Amino acid sequence: MYKIALLKGDGIGPEIVSEAKKVLETIANVQGIKFEFTDALIGGCAYEKYKKPLPDETVKIAHDSDAVLLGAVGDWKYDTLPPELRPERALLGIRKELNLYANLRPVVIFDELISSSALKPEVIKGVDVVIVRELTGDVYFGTPKGIEVRVDEDGNGVRYGYNNMIYSEKEIERIAHVAFRTASSRNKKLCSVDKANVLDVSRLWREIMIDVSKSYSDVELTHMYVDNAAMQLIANPRQFDTIVTGNIFGDILSDEASMISGSLGLLPSASMSDEGSVALYEPIHGSAPDLKGLNVANPIATILSAAMMMKYSFKNEQAYEIIFNAVKSTLKDGYRTKDIFKDGDKLVTTTQMGDVICQKILEAR
Repeated sequence: MYKIALLKGDGIGPEIVSEAKKVLETIANVQGIKFEFTDALIGGCAYEKYKKPLPDETVKIAHDSDAVLLGAVGDWKYDTLPPELRPERALLGIRKELNLYANLRPVVIFDELISSSALKPEVIKGVDVVIVRELTGDVYFGTPKGIEVRVDEDGNGVRYGYNNMIYSEKEIERIAHVAFRTASSRNKKLCSVDKANVLDVSRLWREIMIDVSKSYSDVELTHMYVDNAAMQLIANPRQFDTIVTGNIFGDILSDEASMISGSLGLLPSASMSDEGSVALYEPIHGSAPDLKGLNVANPIATILSAAMMMKYSFKNEQAYEIIFNAVKSTLKDGYRTKDIFKDGDKLVTTTQMGDVICQKILEAR
């Protein structure tokens, strides 16, 4: 029996998590395992009930679970709230509460979707990259931060906004070990992305990466400045196998990498802590409030996030492969949600996409 916390969130979150739950129930039926699902509120829907985006009850449910599956948070109607009450603060909060310092974002191009990418087929065919993003440090969490009024040389009050980009060597060391272990299990190539030519924090980052690399002689470590990495991801993404970088750089680069696959709706992620701790799985896209209730959102990223849950939290590689292959088979047969649909494809709704994937899992028995 595995306990899974379902944090559906806002916008399309409930719709896509429902499809991932359906897939998990199907794989449980196929493999004879059991799941216990518990719903909890996060984001705007939590604010509506508790006047806070991350209620204590939700944190407790997450801690008491074996894994967490999250949809998305946010809605434009909450943009006028104070920063600490906005739905997005819940994401930072749950990562801190569960100590989720390592975020794994695989970027795989399905042959069936090469035409959906904005890049040329010869550039993206065969791309298989994992971005390891540090998740609990950097400018998103650094202090001091804020907006304040300062008096300029003319005696006028001028507003200044500031954030502190900061990492301790221990924070860098632990994400480095995750990245090296990930690279070691793949093609043994790790590219560390920083801005060491300008930023002191990046110079420390690079120094620690080099120190940790001495414990992983089987892995080739290279370094790249983040602006160059952004260009190289588009120009020649196949040169990368595993990338490790800080919080803000990883946020930007992984979203950029989604365009390799053709849609944000295709990319899953896993946010993890130390071995044996609760991990959180979620699609990398947002809540898309304009699509809420229309049954058109792509659930594949959330379904693949559930597949990563089976692999990393429950150590069930077979279940991961079954789900992944079911998605691949579904795409091969031409089923597409609106975001990746082209003339000649079979247009399906969110619910129908989930149904087809579940059927593929059953057929694979």
